[in-house]
Amino acid sequence: MYANLNIIVIIPAFNEELSIAKVISAIPDKIVSKVIVVNNNSIDRTVEVASAAGATVLSESFQGYGASCLKGIEYLKDKGCDIVVFMDGDYSDFPEEISMLLNPIIEQGFDFVLGSRTLGNREKGSLPIQSRIGSVVAGKLIKLFWNVNYTDLGPFRAIKYEKLIELNMQDKWYGWTVEMQIKAAKRKYKILEVPVSYRNRIGKSKVTRTLKGTFMASYIILKTIFFEYFRA
Repeated sequence: MYANLNIIVIIPAFNEELSIAKVISAIPDKIVSKVIVVNNNSIDRTVEVASAAGATVLSESFQGYGASCLKGIEYLKDKGCDIVVFMDGDYSDFPEEISMLLNPIIEQGFDFVLGSRTLGNREKGSLPIQSRIGSVVAGKLIKLFWNVNYTDLGPFRAIKYEKLIELNMQDKWYGWTVEMQIKAAKRKYKILEVPVSYRNRIGKSKVTRTLKGTFMASYIILKTIFFEYFRA
C-alpha cells in the first residue's frame, strides 16, 4: 500500500531532547520515507538527539509552532512528496497509529485526516480542560461559519502534499492547526477525523500548562477563525 508513496513526517521541536528519539523510533520506517525535525531555538540537545535517531534536522529561528511547520514545508519543495504528516515531538502522540491517518487518504481518497484526541483514548491528565474547551469553542464556530464538524485541534494530522500547498499556510504561531482546518473546510476538501490515542507528554508544556501560553493560544486561535471568516 505504501511502497510507491513518498510520505514525510514533520515534527516541530523546542527543547525535546528527552522525548524526540522516542518519537522518531516509534514512527514505522516501512511506511514513512523521511522524518524532518524542525528545531525551533532549542537550548538543550534536541538537535544532536534527533540527528542521532535518524531524522533530517532543520532550524527555524522565528519562535513559533507555525513557523517551524512552514520551514518543514519549504524543505519539501521538489522532493516529490505525496503525503505530509504532522505530529508533536513530546511523545504525547502515538506515532505507531500513523496508518490510521494515512489509510483513509490512500484507500478512500480523503484529502485531509485529523487525529482527534477527544474521540480517542486519553491518558488521565494528558489533555487539560483549557485545551478541551478551546477545541469545543473552535469547533462550534467552524461548524457555524463553514458547516464542517471538528472535535479537536490536535497536532497529529495527515494531508495530501498538493492540497497542503493549495492552502497557502501563513500562521507562524498557535493558529497553525486551526488555520489548516478552516482553509480545508473553505476549499471543501474531503475531510475525516479519526480517533487517536494521547498520553501525558514528556517534559513541560510550552502552551497549555502556563497562563500566558493558554491566553496567547486562545487569542490567536479566535483571531484566526474570525480573520478567515471575514476574509471570506
